Amino acid sequence: DWDGTLFDSTALIARCIQRAAVDIGEPEPELERAKYVIGLGLRDALEHVVPGLSQDRYGELGLRYRHHYLGSEHEVSLFDGSIEMLQALKARHHWLAVATGKNRVGLDRVLAHAELTK
Repeated sequence: DWDGTLFDSTALIARCIQRAAVDIGEPEPELERAKYVIGLGLRDALEHVVPGLSQDRYGELGLRYRHHYLGSEHEVSLFDGSIEMLQALKARHHWLAVATGKNRVGLDRVLAHAELTK
């Protein structure tokens, strides 16, 4: 799993959800509610954290979330020890895969940021 397991992005994701809600004129969701959705796809996460919006407003909310996330994702990094653990698994010839709600472009971007593209 990527977000919140290898990549220390939980606080960033929650903060971006909160900011996106405020951007579209909704009350700021509680931090714990925003953190709870880590690992869900974006649409499902937004529907849980900001329930009751009309369907077209979720698209707007998603755009605002992406705006905040893409502007800040460079601020986060892998948890301490993650690189060493991944290297040890690779040395033992384990196949490694990533489980994430990110699309391929987003995953490629954060893998490059974490210097894990080799």
